[in-house]
Amino acid sequence: MTVVDKKQPTDRLQDSLTQVQRLIERHRLVEDLVHRQDMPRHDLVESLVHKQNLAELEHKLEALHPADIAYILEALPLEDRLLVWNLVHSDDEGDILLEVSDAVRESLIESMEQHELVAAAEQLDADELADLAADLPRQVVYEVMGGLDEEERQQLQSVLSYEEHQVGALMDFELVKIRADVSCEVVLRYLRRFDELPSQTDKIFVTDEDGVLKGVLPVRKLLVSDTDALVAEVMATEVVSFRPEEDAADAALAFERYDLVTAPVLDEHGVLIGRLTVDEMVDLIREESETEALNLAGLKEEEDLFAPVIDSVKNRWAWLAINLCTAFVASRVIGAFEGSIEKLVALAALMPIVAGIGGNSGNQTITMIVRALAMGQLQPGQANRLWRKELGVSVINGVVWGGALGVLAWMLYGNFALGLVMLAATTLNLMLAASMGVLIPTMMERFGKDPAVGSSVLITACTDSGGFFIFLGLASLFLL
Repeated sequence: MTVVDKKQPTDRLQDSLTQVQRLIERHRLVEDLVHRQDMPRHDLVESLVHKQNLAELEHKLEALHPADIAYILEALPLEDRLLVWNLVHSDDEGDILLEVSDAVRESLIESMEQHELVAAAEQLDADELADLAADLPRQVVYEVMGGLDEEERQQLQSVLSYEEHQVGALMDFELVKIRADVSCEVVLRYLRRFDELPSQTDKIFVTDEDGVLKGVLPVRKLLVSDTDALVAEVMATEVVSFRPEEDAADAALAFERYDLVTAPVLDEHGVLIGRLTVDEMVDLIREESETEALNLAGLKEEEDLFAPVIDSVKNRWAWLAINLCTAFVASRVIGAFEGSIEKLVALAALMPIVAGIGGNSGNQTITMIVRALAMGQLQPGQANRLWRKELGVSVINGVVWGGALGVLAWMLYGNFALGLVMLAATTLNLMLAASMGVLIPTMMERFGKDPAVGSSVLITACTDSGGFFIFLGLASLFLL
């Protein structure tokens, strides 16, 4: 059975997690009962029970793919996670460390001895080791590099020389190259000499004697071409390629746009130095999406679900502090209109509605803008046009839903003027939300900041304070 076949669908993976959790619970329960018993040769009995319980759990883990074990480790509390980690086969440790989240990887690495880390890292290819190197102790990286041959060491150093967000940091060196002046029959004989082709091999790269890329020969075309035909006659010369210093996020978008499985990475002279694969691009897209979702919520980084309390506090406190300040500002806005609220108590019941609908609309706008910026679809000169469009949407929504709220307020409190204020305040707050929804991320982008970081917190602060001010101000002006 191949590695890919061992991967499980989501429902079976969830069943595996449940089984592992039950085995851990049973192991702890039985050990606790045996520990309490007073019997002859107690230590021997306790040791045998311990080994028997863990043997079943270890057998279960052996049947799982490293990615599935990584999922299970992320779903377990730290104590149970380390118990499972100690039962994982040493040959799989490196692959699992690559699959788990950064926060969980840190907890696993901290529990390992240096020789264990070296043994796990030695199982990885140069490009995989580069992904892990930043989290490993420096001495471990040096020791592992000392065990590599010259070519692998150069490959590792090449990958490590690029920033994390660049294509060069993600390129793979396992690829198949051929010459253009050979026949398809020669290529087929050459491929049969491999024990197995590199993963994600959908095309063979055609280079000259200097390594300069001339084209690609898709495997599906090779299989149906005349065996006597030359590679130069059947290869494709229009190739989507990348430079190692390019942004990896742009490469991921290209993979999505052109439905790529692999793509060559070329240096400034057109020499083939590596390739990008779709599995790396999928991981990158997923990580970017998770990071964007966390940033919108004001979280600085991915958080271990079972992290210590102090670690979670450090990750969350900054934007909570900002939120506290903005909430205080909103409370001062309300405080400025205490006299109006005392004279017309209905204002206290209706003002959260105005603020809430503005916050919801603002979050919709800001999510769309952040996504457009991340996809490269929104250029700086288009911000004004998009702002006018969002204003139009907010006016229509304000008239429709503000009108509905105004009618409801009129029916509840018998005050027609209050209904008109509700209509006007809702429309104006939706316009404010649309304006801030466009302005906040575009300004952050202009100043070189991540437009997703804290945007949701900021837009909510604006629509809350602004909504209260608009509604209470209009009420004070026209009703009192």
